[in-house]
Amino acid sequence: MKRFIFLLLYGFTLVAHAAPTQLVTQHPVSVKTLGDGTILIDFGKVAFGNIDLLQAAEAQELTVHFGEASKNDRINRSPGGTIRYAQTKATVQGEKTRVAPAADKRNTTLPAAILTPKEWGVVLPFRWVEIEGWKGKFTSANIQRHAAFATTWQDNAASFSSSDATLDQIWELCRYSIKATTFAGVYVDGDRERIPYEADAYLNQLSHYACDPDPQMARDTFDHLMKQPTWPSEWAPHLIFMVYADWMFTGDKAWMSQRFDSLKSKTLGERAREDGLLVSNDKQIKRDDIVDWPKDERDGYVFTPVNTVVNAFHLRALQLMIEMATASGKADEAKSMQAQYDKALASFQAKLYNPATSLYTDGESTKHSSLHANLFPLAFGLVPADRKPKVIAFLNQRGMKCSVYAAQYLLEGLLENGAADTALRLILADGDRSWKHMLQSGTTITWEAWDNKYKPNQDWNHAWGAAPANILPRFFAGVRPLQAGWSKVLVQPQPASLTKLNAKVPSSRGPIFLKWEKSAKSWHLALPAGISAVIDLPAIAGQKAYISGKVVPATYVNGRLTLSDEVTGQVSVTVR
Repeated sequence: MKRFIFLLLYGFTLVAHAAPTQLVTQHPVSVKTLGDGTILIDFGKVAFGNIDLLQAAEAQELTVHFGEASKNDRINRSPGGTIRYAQTKATVQGEKTRVAPAADKRNTTLPAAILTPKEWGVVLPFRWVEIEGWKGKFTSANIQRHAAFATTWQDNAASFSSSDATLDQIWELCRYSIKATTFAGVYVDGDRERIPYEADAYLNQLSHYACDPDPQMARDTFDHLMKQPTWPSEWAPHLIFMVYADWMFTGDKAWMSQRFDSLKSKTLGERAREDGLLVSNDKQIKRDDIVDWPKDERDGYVFTPVNTVVNAFHLRALQLMIEMATASGKADEAKSMQAQYDKALASFQAKLYNPATSLYTDGESTKHSSLHANLFPLAFGLVPADRKPKVIAFLNQRGMKCSVYAAQYLLEGLLENGAADTALRLILADGDRSWKHMLQSGTTITWEAWDNKYKPNQDWNHAWGAAPANILPRFFAGVRPLQAGWSKVLVQPQPASLTKLNAKVPSSRGPIFLKWEKSAKSWHLALPAGISAVIDLPAIAGQKAYISGKVVPATYVNGRLTLSDEVTGQVSVTVR
């Protein structure tokens, strides 16, 4: 186990901590000797690591190839983008020889790059290995991979299954993506740079919590980014999102309160004008206001001095800061921020909404309405109830006209407002803008973009593309905390067209289990000690809720039946 430190040089030396990681020994799932004598080894999934070649009776000069992608049942040696392929020469003899290619200068010498422990040797992401020049028979006993993961990772901490086999495979792809990208001890943006970014880190954090209950890596990444922030405007508020998510997951008010003051600048409030709306200068318009990434994923967004997406992030940041100030006993600060929020929200609704189209515009001085100008206000709870139907209809019509990053918020907005059918359709869509496409490509870790053609230099090992890892348990299974530390949870499943759901959801108090089959009409819930749940289930008018054969008080509203009393322990609720 290593809880390593790394040095970052920006004219000075910074020492920071990273969560504990380790190298795990793995054996191949298949070994084949090809017609030309090349040995092809498959480890089943991509992992960051290197290999040992074992039991070489005599000295051998080998050529060893490492690859993330395959083509025609061989390693793809020209995969494009930053999809990894590397080769090296190796002299092996004796019981064990460590083999890895030369280090990539970009992700090991850039000042911001996160370094792995020197004693590990070079690590890179690969699934396949090809060996040329081996003398004699080669079997699985002659090779092992050392794969780097968080030491605290629990493979059995979470699970998700449903009536849709493809959806289940997407869950596993995304769950494993989070595990595999823990190799650095902090959340990095993939192998190309190995640098933490705020938005990447927050999406990583959400999915990490949904797959494994240890919060340390998220905390260490946050502390790193507070010292080494990156440049996009909307990335700064993501640090507020990270602290709020930690507080809700762990219930650790002390950790949150200690960081509260340092978060005030992350609301971007210094850019506010008299009416509360943020204003962007020329540099921010041209570069810093990111909206989405890569640039071509912005759905034609028109950049203006008053940017709707930037202002939506400002408002969401204030919402969360008000909650945290109140919980921390900072009543005066909560009151001041509430006044800022109220003023900015009123201006947002008056000046960034177009009554003629019933949509939010990209900015104050344009009539153009992109997907992004509407998905972020919906996800952040900024759209009034009477405006939601038109906004949701627009999002449904536009589809996945955004990146894998913005897809997190698009799906959240839809699912927070009952549009589970649309969300499921987008996750499972045909074409090259869905997780189904990633599956069909053969990748075992999610991508930085929907496809190479949308980002030619993309990584094939980028955890910000793993949104279903948290979306499926939080919204389709519907299990998420209502109070900090999971003392009270919401169980609000949205099965859409699914006919089965089975989930194990980690919490800081232990796992929560949910099981349902449409044919049985019953929802089975198991809660650990110290947790009570508000139950809100899909229903049709006239149906009632039963526990142990007896009707229990419940309220029906718009296709949902909410039990009047909270439940604890193990309970089965039948709706009929």
